[in-house]
Amino acid sequence: MALVPLRLLLDHAAENGYGIPAFNVNNLEQVQAIMEAADETDSPVILQASRGARSYAGEIFLRHLILAATETYPHIPVVMHQDHGNAPDTCYSAAINGFTSVMMDGSLEADAKTPASYEYNVDVTKKVVDFAHAVGVSVEGELGCLGSLETGKGEAEDGHGFEGELSKDMLLTDPSEAADFVAKTKCDALAIAIGTSHGAYKFTRKPTGEVLAISRIAEIHKAIPNTHLVMHGSSSVPQEWLDMINQHGGAIPETYGVPVEEIQEGIRNGVRKVNIDTDNRLAFTAAVREAAMADPANFDPRHFNKPARKYMKQVCLDRYQQFWAAGNASKIKQQSITHYAGLYTKGALEPKTAVAA
Repeated sequence: MALVPLRLLLDHAAENGYGIPAFNVNNLEQVQAIMEAADETDSPVILQASRGARSYAGEIFLRHLILAATETYPHIPVVMHQDHGNAPDTCYSAAINGFTSVMMDGSLEADAKTPASYEYNVDVTKKVVDFAHAVGVSVEGELGCLGSLETGKGEAEDGHGFEGELSKDMLLTDPSEAADFVAKTKCDALAIAIGTSHGAYKFTRKPTGEVLAISRIAEIHKAIPNTHLVMHGSSSVPQEWLDMINQHGGAIPETYGVPVEEIQEGIRNGVRKVNIDTDNRLAFTAAVREAAMADPANFDPRHFNKPARKYMKQVCLDRYQQFWAAGNASKIKQQSITHYAGLYTKGALEPKTAVAA
């Protein structure tokens, strides 16, 4: 089977009460680690690429890496998702290059640095929805800017992230505004701001409700109970990888990620897609540093890449199981974006935005 649309997986996850880790990919070893873990746990897969990843790997190389994953594991439904599209043109180019899902991040303007107005966000997201749904491609929007409630600042990832400092209300998604946004744009999923941020340096201490507003998820879910929610910046930054990196010459200061139990609470309240990037980067770096120190004379790239793939696979195994995605891939009837284009045209996938009782 070829690639499937994101909406297919998120609908199944909602019906069965689980979340799906969405792993960012840049190279072969990342794709292999994710797919091996998915195969062993029977989990559906979301492989996502940022604009930086598309530039680093090259459009054609990246597309064929992901297509190779579908050919090698045809029984696993796989989504190819554009992460943090900065403008409609970016999302359009992704759609015509084989992506089955795109994110239009209109929380920032096209420079991916300047916080945008609500009206701008609605306008660009609706434009993407109109052309993407016409060809069966799913759309994720974002409302609220991703950043730290501790500092009011954001952390750029692959060049995407606001500059300066924002007020708390701009860093938290408003539930009533979320309902209006979904009704006007008809997006399939909504990324929400609750205090998470990109990178390893999310929190200076174990997060509490003051800096990680997990309770806001339940409020948003109540306002839009039939819309799939997305958590960005959701790596847990495991201490074991930090320790291994620092034991082998690294210099990463004390830092904390999003605890798995908090993500699980989010999943219980409507989160269906959970973005993971940093955890795999840390696992990769830990493996490379360990391998380099164990055999300083070795210059074979495979000496570093094999353990890197192994450690990343362990991250993926953990997340598939912890988010309850394991055991669900074989239960999903795979469908193409062509099939979904027909459903969108018929209005069968219109968002239901009535407030829950």
